[in-house]
Amino acid sequence: MGTSDEEIDRLLGKLAPRARALLLDGATTWRTRAEPAIDLRELVMSDGPAGVRGEAWDERDTSVLLPSASALAATWDEPLVESLGGLLAAEARRKGVDVLLAPTLNLHRSPLGGRHFECFSEDPELTGRIGAALVRGVQAHGVAATAKHYVANDSETDRLTVDVRVGERALREVYLAPFEAVVAAGVRLVMAGYNAVDGTTMTASDLLTDPLKGEWGFDGVVVSDWGAVRTTVDTACGGLDLAMPGPDSPWGEALARAVADGVVPEAAVDDKVRRLLRLAAWVGALGEGEASGGGGPREARGGGGGGARARDTHPPAPSPAFASEGRALARRAVAAGSVLLANRGVLPLDPGELRTVAVIGAHAARTRTQGGGSAGVFPREEVSVLDGIRDALRGQARVVHVPGPRPDGPAPPLDHDACTDPRSGLPGVLLRMLDADCRELYAERRRGGRLLEPRLVPGAHTVEVSARLRPRTAGRWTLGVAGFGRMSLALDGRPLLAGDFPPPTDDPAVVHVNPPAQYAEADLAVGQDALLVARRELAPGTGRATVVSAAPPAPDVAASLAEAARAAAAADAAIVVVGTTEHGECEGYDRTALTLGSAQDALVRAVAAAHPRTVAVVNSGGPVELPWRDAVGAVLLAWFPGQEGGGGLADVLFGHAEPGGRLPTTWPAVLADAPVTRTRPADGRLHYDEGLHIGHRGWLRHGRAPAYWFGHGLGYTAWAYEELTVPPEAPAGDDLTVRVRVRNTGARAGREVVQVYLARPGSAVERPVRWFAGYAAVRARPGETVTAAVRVPARALRHWCVQERAWRTEEGRWRVLAGPSAGEVPLVENLEVRGPGAG
Repeated sequence: MGTSDEEIDRLLGKLAPRARALLLDGATTWRTRAEPAIDLRELVMSDGPAGVRGEAWDERDTSVLLPSASALAATWDEPLVESLGGLLAAEARRKGVDVLLAPTLNLHRSPLGGRHFECFSEDPELTGRIGAALVRGVQAHGVAATAKHYVANDSETDRLTVDVRVGERALREVYLAPFEAVVAAGVRLVMAGYNAVDGTTMTASDLLTDPLKGEWGFDGVVVSDWGAVRTTVDTACGGLDLAMPGPDSPWGEALARAVADGVVPEAAVDDKVRRLLRLAAWVGALGEGEASGGGGPREARGGGGGGARARDTHPPAPSPAFASEGRALARRAVAAGSVLLANRGVLPLDPGELRTVAVIGAHAARTRTQGGGSAGVFPREEVSVLDGIRDALRGQARVVHVPGPRPDGPAPPLDHDACTDPRSGLPGVLLRMLDADCRELYAERRRGGRLLEPRLVPGAHTVEVSARLRPRTAGRWTLGVAGFGRMSLALDGRPLLAGDFPPPTDDPAVVHVNPPAQYAEADLAVGQDALLVARRELAPGTGRATVVSAAPPAPDVAASLAEAARAAAAADAAIVVVGTTEHGECEGYDRTALTLGSAQDALVRAVAAAHPRTVAVVNSGGPVELPWRDAVGAVLLAWFPGQEGGGGLADVLFGHAEPGGRLPTTWPAVLADAPVTRTRPADGRLHYDEGLHIGHRGWLRHGRAPAYWFGHGLGYTAWAYEELTVPPEAPAGDDLTVRVRVRNTGARAGREVVQVYLARPGSAVERPVRWFAGYAAVRARPGETVTAAVRVPARALRHWCVQERAWRTEEGRWRVLAGPSAGEVPLVENLEVRGPGAG
């Protein structure tokens, strides 16, 4: 897949220096520039990693929605993740997408990070292995993957400007390590983040040149995060290759002039263009003759003959066979990533013993399937936890749902089941674009009130969204409109709010995806429809996103808790679902607390007190506090499970599948216990003072016990760790294999994730108490003994020598530990490392 260097040079020679420079920024938000002179078409890019949205934020353009990245890492199953990467690639090809902007390789440095759901793990080794598996799966089908966000872009607060100050060892051994792993796996693009590291913004950082392109030999394309390029010369003279989006980036004509003036060397531009042409050849965007790569001609990729797809059309729906296979794989991933944190003999539930099951909580009916931000997609359908349980028990047991108190959080966007288009009377809302005199330029019915990219037409001045509300609950409703600029909200012609709301930030995730809402209240009555009309004017720098929301009066908390307790007491088992809300885990914002809110905590306690067979299902993308965890019969972590969440979780709850997940991140009992809680910069700088000691390393350093350790997770059987076998000695710089014998001591076949950790007592350099080094999964029948062969890569033993600026491995005695989690390592053996000491 690709073409020769000689052919690339021949094509390069056909372009004048100005034409070469102009290739290096976007033609549109999601497309690179075409160049007919060398038969180069546009490359199409799309956000990921839980699904392939395509070029438009349009709920009619649906996508397969997989579990969140944190859930994929929780599978500790690289072949499964590789298969899921293949599913994403098939979706990309269906939508005419060449480049998927995934995986995200930033680390769970602090549990407060707002984008943890989109990242894999606290650990660089696990992150690298899962990330590499996803890359292999995506790229095996001719779609390019993108490793992001290079580097140390691990929190959201002031993410456009934050200057991360991190020591050289931690940078090399922790934060760069996952990127090195996916470069070794052949990733085609690396995305430079918004942030700075040690005083230099990443798009101009020397780290793009070395280690990325130099030491690691990365020969792909370094693309900017969207809008991260703010200057011309310093970024163009460095390792960045492609400035996105376009066409109005600081490169484009400015770069062409800088090359003509001799400020930016032609050789630097030529290297960037060569990289872009290699990528284009690989995905099949560079002609159809001898330069064509293995991605296939455009017609085979669902994109329509090489031209831009009409903006108002949508890609073909997946075939029934593909849709069925994709759903089955996504459902399997839900069970594989769900983590059974605690189980006191309650799970699995036996459907044959159940007559009534109480399913409790707002998240049961409106399960949060994905996190907030630019990675969002529109699934064709979503299976809630309630739907999944009803399907599993249909014809066997009665399912009773009680929503309980309303979780803390903003009012949800209008949904098609709660309102109608006032013009057609069909479910949904009416979107109109108006000119400056309020004349209608176009109108269309849309499914709901979250409209991030209303179609622009000449003369567009105002976005109007109207809906006829059909209240099912009487009382004081909360109504809102989100966006920026001049906005208004009216109910039955009566003004509710009006004002000018300028954006407080230019963060694209806030401006274009998740703008804050302005709220008003109004009384509504059951049986009396009400016409809600929201307007926002369009202005430069304010985006187009318009979100109209409505929430009924919150039910009385005490009465809701009592109703939930009664339902639980009258059932044979109770399943209570709690989780985070839309703005709790979202791109552009870090969290300030890990609590689920007093109402949800009270709900779990009330249900657990009413029934000993209570299962608490946690619907979040990252750690949350679970103060009731010892009071319930079982705690099952669902993550953001994607479109098939309800079905996959039902498989686990009723024993059709074992909960396969192990925690990729340590969960604190309370936030105050976490070793790293600082995500807010001071004077523009965020100091990574903890150095190497993030995640389980930090917990061990401080001698604290979390609620649940990295690597923890229960299945439906039990395991005994019997023997650890280590080579008598190992040459420095070589991988080694250790063997761990385990026995299934339970009554059911199962899978165990055998984990290996390293320690170096008496080391001459600072090290963690112990650190994760490798794992292997094994399966065994009841009573069966099996041996896990765990490969420990040489990189797990090496350290970065700052003085020599080189990798080194200490000779002498090391300690190898094995067990089911970072906090439980019952087997320990010594290892002698010999050799020259060079890693």
